[in-house]
Amino acid sequence: MDKKLIYIADDEINICNIIKSFLIKDGFDVEIFNDGLSILEAFNKKQADMLILDIMMPEIDGYALCSLIRLKSSVPIIIVSAKDTESDKITGLKLGGDDYLTKPFSPLELIARINSIFRRINLDKTSTNSNQIVKLSDILINFDTKQVEVNNTPLNLTVMELSLLYYLIKNKNRAISRSELLDKVWGFENKVETRATDDMIKRIRKKLSDVGSELKIDTIWGFGFTIKNED
Repeated sequence: MDKKLIYIADDEINICNIIKSFLIKDGFDVEIFNDGLSILEAFNKKQADMLILDIMMPEIDGYALCSLIRLKSSVPIIIVSAKDTESDKITGLKLGGDDYLTKPFSPLELIARINSIFRRINLDKTSTNSNQIVKLSDILINFDTKQVEVNNTPLNLTVMELSLLYYLIKNKNRAISRSELLDKVWGFENKVETRATDDMIKRIRKKLSDVGSELKIDTIWGFGFTIKNED
């Protein structure tokens, strides 16, 4: 199997080199960049399988870079940053990041998150479930083609957003815990301290609201989420 190519962009060279060494040991091909413009130019020439982006970088910051990448690609993006406020994380995920890791972090945790995203994508590709089309309320998801429509209007979701919404709809009328979502959607087998589920739910709700969808994702406080079949 071909090695996965990962681009890392961070203006702290030591951090880039540490992450690179761990990823190479784990079997990945890695290229590092020290500013946003360099990684964008490289990505335009050759798309990587994943991007790891810092927020505070010269030329183009991580937020703007994430937005630019999302205009042309659904490549998985993990944001790593010293900016650790709730609004920072929500902004990063809202702009298209699939996960957000706050510095300082363990390289092993980063590898776990990288592998979980690739595992999730691979499971999606190799799924033998013939019922890959689901419909609920005004939402239609074709999981094979990765297309989502609201009242016949295309809805632009990232791969992870689509997987999360698809899982909730497939399990409608059932309370889904955060840990189950981390396991089934992100692929984390153990409990991981991350607000990825909550932040991505907020992002999906915003996108649904922007196109006038009637689908509602309910929060079960202290547990997780559910989608009820109102039909």
